[in-house]
Amino acid sequence: MERFVRTQALLGEGAMDKLKNSRVALFGVGGVGGYVLEALVRSGVGAVDVVDGDSVNLSNINRQIIATDNTVGMPKTTAAKERMLLINPDVKILEHNFFYGEDTKDNIDFSQFDYVVDAIDDVRAKTIIAVKCKEAKVPLISSMGFGNKLDPLKIEVSDIKKTSVCPLARTMRKRLKDAGVENVKVVYSKEEPKVGLNPDGSRVLASIAFVPSAAGLVIASEVIKDIADIHK
Repeated sequence: MERFVRTQALLGEGAMDKLKNSRVALFGVGGVGGYVLEALVRSGVGAVDVVDGDSVNLSNINRQIIATDNTVGMPKTTAAKERMLLINPDVKILEHNFFYGEDTKDNIDFSQFDYVVDAIDDVRAKTIIAVKCKEAKVPLISSMGFGNKLDPLKIEVSDIKKTSVCPLARTMRKRLKDAGVENVKVVYSKEEPKVGLNPDGSRVLASIAFVPSAAGLVIASEVIKDIADIHK
């Protein structure tokens, strides 16, 4: 327990027991999700299912905590697991090395989770996750769009219905309403998106280290506070 002694000093023994005995599902371990995972494990969460079908590539290094020269080419779930075991050898990281979506939606049993984090970009998959969480009555927090953003101080926590500015949140509001899903907690940015440009002048979804990381840490803080019941 010495590994988490400073965290226990802040949260208390009861909260630490809740975190140790919790199981969280993380969909997406990229720019946002990697930092969610890092903070969850460093805070004492006992088990995390990591769902991602992508591999680490060189362009991830600017913002993804699992991306290094040593992990380029590795499945992201494997790179994430190896890193987490260096932080806490006792943590249980369950790899699900596939992209979650319509074809794989029944591969995951949501009822086994204490919390679900959606940190993926695909709107169809995000909608399926929200529906599954509603059916299983599992708390969900969903990441909105953090590409083309520069100001981490514009990040907010809100119900999806109260979001503004964020194009992804706008799309998800409609999709969730059509799917009959309400009261989804999200983390989003109120910053107007910049325009990312390639050297040839074509547009690209640009990114930087300190915005998705900040969003991931905010998400992790919400998960930890909810599981440990330390909002009071």
